[in-house]
Amino acid sequence: MTPYRDCWRLAWPLILANLSVPLLGLVDTAVVGHLPEPHFLAATALGALVMSVLYFLFGFLRMGTTALVAQAFGAHDPVEQRAVPIRALMVAGVLGLVLIAASPLVLWACGLVFAPAPAVAEGLHTYLLIRVFGAPAALGSFVVLGWFLGVLDSRRPLLLLVLTNAINAILAVAFVWGLGLGVAGAAISTLVAETAGFAAGVALVLHHWRGLPWPSRRSVLQRSRFVRLLVVNRDLFLRSLMLESVFIAFSALGSRQGEVVLAANAILMNFFTFSAYGLDGFAHAAEAMIGRAVGARDVRGFRAAARAGFGLAALLAVPMTLAFWLAGPAMVRLMTDIPSVLDTALRYLPFAAILPAVSIWAFVFDGIFFGATRTAELRNAMLATLMVFAGLAAILPGAYGNSGLWTAFLVFLAARAVFLGLIYWRADGGAAFARG
Repeated sequence: MTPYRDCWRLAWPLILANLSVPLLGLVDTAVVGHLPEPHFLAATALGALVMSVLYFLFGFLRMGTTALVAQAFGAHDPVEQRAVPIRALMVAGVLGLVLIAASPLVLWACGLVFAPAPAVAEGLHTYLLIRVFGAPAALGSFVVLGWFLGVLDSRRPLLLLVLTNAINAILAVAFVWGLGLGVAGAAISTLVAETAGFAAGVALVLHHWRGLPWPSRRSVLQRSRFVRLLVVNRDLFLRSLMLESVFIAFSALGSRQGEVVLAANAILMNFFTFSAYGLDGFAHAAEAMIGRAVGARDVRGFRAAARAGFGLAALLAVPMTLAFWLAGPAMVRLMTDIPSVLDTALRYLPFAAILPAVSIWAFVFDGIFFGATRTAELRNAMLATLMVFAGLAAILPGAYGNSGLWTAFLVFLAARAVFLGLIYWRADGGAAFARG
């Protein structure tokens, strides 16, 4: 029972913390969703989605940090435990500045991919031009959260994310409804919240390191270690790029069915985001435990961690699916009262309701592969799955409209589990991963 108990001890704060993450976009959507015109909601929802896509794309900063720190933890290497996040923060800072510099390109790409109506485009540009300045802090927070998880501390990430989302919720209401700043107010509130969350995270890390020797400049910049970080991040970046291309394609194909379908799908995708972030708590817990087992070359511990991740995640997936079925209509009504958007969202709600049961297996496999730093296999499996989605997305939406689009997305999620499961089975049930 110890692996299950350890997994639950790590997972429950992560579940709560992860469930709070989509609130950054959800609060913006909900607050603006009660303004009188649908283009406010469409612009904010699309802008929040774009930022979420960008941040998911650079999520390797969190995943890579967790895996490498956990492996150093298992190998009893305290210097490397502190050197990894310093390297990762250097990468995060550079990437954050690149995103700011590339914001005109991002805006151009949004116009090309989503083809928004003029009113939606104006609000989208306003939202993104403000939110992008929070990129360095947001990416730095990935590193901070990854480090805490790598040393098997899941409670401080909960504290940081609750703090960030509380600030965002308060400021969003104050700026949008109180000061009447509309879309700009939603973006400013999130920018301030992300910056404050990163500052608090750095303060907690420094407090944890108090009295401990800092890694030397040579150890931080050690070529082999830095190259390993970059290789892991490269593979995870490509994997994330392919994954996010699916989300972009989903939104783009929905956008071409009109702003009402775009807004309705954006609302329903919050169900996926909630299920992904919530159920991913067990994947993150398994990732940290897997990383520790790989660092210690512990095959038995590796398999026990994998079983615990799958078992506990399955126990949560069923009630979450039932909750979406039963409470889904009320949740949709909380996010919008625009009649056309509300009716459309309720029509396609059954597709969103079954997301937890379909997607959880791929999430846990992701955690296992992350923790073992088997990033090349993750990249290759994602490429195969992307091809499946591309084929279905080319056929089903044209024949069945938005129902076909949602069907293609659900098949994509199931296919991820199949491909990763085949790789895991061929690796002797993961034992080859643990042996290195």
